[in-house]
Amino acid sequence: MKKIILAFDGTHFSDGAFEFARRLNVLQPILLTGVFLPQTDLANLWSYADGAGTVFIPMLESSESELVQQNIDRFEKLCQANGIDYRIHRDFFDFAIPELKKESRYADLLILGSEMFYENMGTNSPNDYLRDALQDVKCPVLLVPEKFDFPESIILAYDGSEDSVFAIKQFAYLFPELTDRETLLVYANTNAEEDFPDKIQIEELAARHFSNLNLFKLDIKPKKYFTTWVAEKKSAMLVSGSYGRSGLSQLFKKSFVREVIADHRLPVFIAHK
Repeated sequence: MKKIILAFDGTHFSDGAFEFARRLNVLQPILLTGVFLPQTDLANLWSYADGAGTVFIPMLESSESELVQQNIDRFEKLCQANGIDYRIHRDFFDFAIPELKKESRYADLLILGSEMFYENMGTNSPNDYLRDALQDVKCPVLLVPEKFDFPESIILAYDGSEDSVFAIKQFAYLFPELTDRETLLVYANTNAEEDFPDKIQIEELAARHFSNLNLFKLDIKPKKYFTTWVAEKKSAMLVSGSYGRSGLSQLFKKSFVREVIADHRLPVFIAHK
C-alpha cells in the first residue's frame, strides 16, 4: 500500500486530482492523506521563504474557513464512498507550505491539481508560485489536469541525464501496475545522426520494468515542438526528470515540460533527487 498526499490549495477542490487518486486505489489500495492549505497566506509566504524577512500573514476569513471545511467534508465523503483509506491534515497556521514539504518526506507521492493549485494567482501557466511549492518536495509529484484520460500509455522522457533515469526508475518502483501499458522511451534531438545516450544501458534497465517498451527518437527541438507532439498522444502520462542543475526550479524556467504542464492535457509525473 502506498501513502499518497493529495494537497488542496485554499478553497479549491481539484476533481481531477481526486479522480486520479481514486483510479489508483482501484488498481491497488492506497492511503490517501488530504492536506488542506490556507489560501490567504500563500502569496506572502514566498517572501519569507526567499529570505526577504518576516511578513504579515492575514488571519483566515470566516467565509474562506467555511469553504475549506466544505472541501474537507467533501473529501471525506468521497473517500468513504469509494472505499479509500484516508487521513485529513488541516494546516491553518502561518507556514503551511513548509509543512507540506515536511509531509512529503513521509509519503510515496504528492498529487496536485495542475490547474486548481495556482488558479488564485490569476495565471494559466506554471509560475514561480507552483515552482516554489514543489522545489524542495521530498517525494515524486504527479500534476493532474482537471480533465484527463486515465493513462493507457506511458511516455518516458529521456535525455541521458541522471535525473531522467532516476524519474524512470521511481515511476517503475511506484507504479508496477502501470508498467504493462504501451511505453515509449523518447529521446529528442535535432541531430539525426545522434543516437540515444547510453542506449544499451537504458534499454537494459527500462525493458526490465516495462513489458511493452519501444524506443523512439524525435528529430526535433524539444523545447519548441515537444508539447505539440505530446498533445497528439491520447490517454497518456508523461514521466520526466527535473532536467536542470537546480532541480524543479530549472524545470519550470527553461524546460519543455513547463509547456506540457501548462497545456493541461495529460498527467505529468516528476521525480528529482
